[in-house]
Amino acid sequence: MSASQVTSDQSRQPVAVIGAGLIGRAWAIVFARAGHPVRLHDADAGTMAGSLAYIEERLNELAGFGLINDPPAEVLSRIRCEPNLADALRDVVLVQENIRETVEAKTAIFAQLDALTPPDAVLASSTSWLPASTFTSDLPGRARCLVGHPTNPPYLVPLVELCPAPWTDPKVMERAHELYAAAGQTPVSLSREIPGFLLNRVQAAVLNECFTLFEQGLASADDIDKVLKDGLALRWSFMGPFETIDLNAPAGVKDYAKRYGQQCRETMVDVQPFSWADDTVARVDVERRKQLDIADIGTRSAWRDRRLMALAAHKRTAPSA
Repeated sequence: MSASQVTSDQSRQPVAVIGAGLIGRAWAIVFARAGHPVRLHDADAGTMAGSLAYIEERLNELAGFGLINDPPAEVLSRIRCEPNLADALRDVVLVQENIRETVEAKTAIFAQLDALTPPDAVLASSTSWLPASTFTSDLPGRARCLVGHPTNPPYLVPLVELCPAPWTDPKVMERAHELYAAAGQTPVSLSREIPGFLLNRVQAAVLNECFTLFEQGLASADDIDKVLKDGLALRWSFMGPFETIDLNAPAGVKDYAKRYGQQCRETMVDVQPFSWADDTVARVDVERRKQLDIADIGTRSAWRDRRLMALAAHKRTAPSA
């Protein structure tokens, strides 16, 4: 379901976004685009002050690519900067927390979220690495807490990983899945906690091999990038690795494993974890700085987001089969 298709009363239930940095602002766009009243809160008044202007710019860009159906001003009007945490949390159906990545900070904020929200509200953290069990174990309402890890920026890349703590109620996981899906995201559910969740583990495996190939002098960083952007990633932009191999053998996955499994095992037999050695990272950085001056990273990031918008617009209208 796309965000533009959400017309139920659920889409008009308030959502609180706690932390108004880049991820928090992006989540505000996601939920407001889907029709939710959004209360954006940050303990730092300066951070919150620039939020609406930033969000308005992104909404205008999204409108240019046809990625929002409502006028930008209407979507923006659904977002309210709320300096008082208790007011931000009143009557919400979901809280999306985005503060700094420390156990201490998240333990403190989740204690407040648990105390101030309606008892049936879902409490989700955007944390990239910390399992929910590290900061929710002592909460009376710990059964409604989970990780809702987005892919940056979530208004362009819809994947969100739902990871429960050992005590998270399965019904809460189901409720969270429904809320994110109704907001136009693509939720995936883990069965249990694991370091890095899913996306970061897959990305770490790819980075491990890319850095290793570079460290061994087998190719330049630019050529290794091309292996992904002009090779694997073209297929992976609309199908995953399992579907890819299913289509790459006449009789599907089993046939692929029979044909290529041994070669894959032999290819990976000597693979070791990349040490993230300073000298190797520095050499990659030298190559990257030849391609892109450090002062131009912001400009290039904005270009990336526009390309993601174009891709999202294509995927929104392309047939699924």
